Amino acid sequence: MSAPSQPTPQVPLRSTPQVPLRSRPGDAADVARVWDARADRYLELFRHELAGKPFDREVLAAFAGRVGAGGRVRDAGCGPCGHVTALLAGHGLDVLGVDLSPRCVELARREHPGCRFEVMDQRAGGDRLDGLVSYYSLHDQPKSELAGTFAAWARLLRPGGELLVVAKEGTGDGVVDDPLGTGLRVYWAEFAASELEAAARAAGFVIGEITTREAYDDEIPTRRIYLPATRP
Repeated sequence: MSAPSQPTPQVPLRSTPQVPLRSRPGDAADVARVWDARADRYLELFRHELAGKPFDREVLAAFAGRVGAGGRVRDAGCGPCGHVTALLAGHGLDVLGVDLSPRCVELARREHPGCRFEVMDQRAGGDRLDGLVSYYSLHDQPKSELAGTFAAWARLLRPGGELLVVAKEGTGDGVVDDPLGTGLRVYWAEFAASELEAAARAAGFVIGEITTREAYDDEIPTRRIYLPATRP
């Protein structure tokens, strides 16, 4: 019979100090932080914005028609309103709204309990999609990431999948005072149609007819760009 084993000495564990993750302006952690802080204010201002934007509703309806009923679609950067997700779902699409901000997702679920929302990077992988909408979701990231974002979207879409990008026209690319008046400093990027088109073509998309519209009276006074594209 073997001798009883001796108890193993208990060596006190040395705690490792928790070093906070550092973020840089416009990266995923920074976007989540900013939107967690401003989500409630944004919802208050823009909860019903699509009601006053007939052009946008028509563009989104046309996108839904190209995808077809039951198509699997991602609303990239759904925000706290979740209104694009809800509108596309109303056109018969199987839509998932995604956002980096947990607070945005929490509020979107509250606003539209019949729709699906998840905390997720809009570029994250998964099953192939039939369509993807980026409704002003590019403005939070530096222009230097534009090509990588379009390439990620191309990987997400099946051959023949549809893409719709909506963005504000301009030259801005940097940290600014929050236009919502929250007192935060936020990353803000604007685009020319040619920049969006070049990034889409580099990612392999076939570009449809790019349209623009002037701002409505209650909007920031800059033109809007609407870029439809297809993954061949």
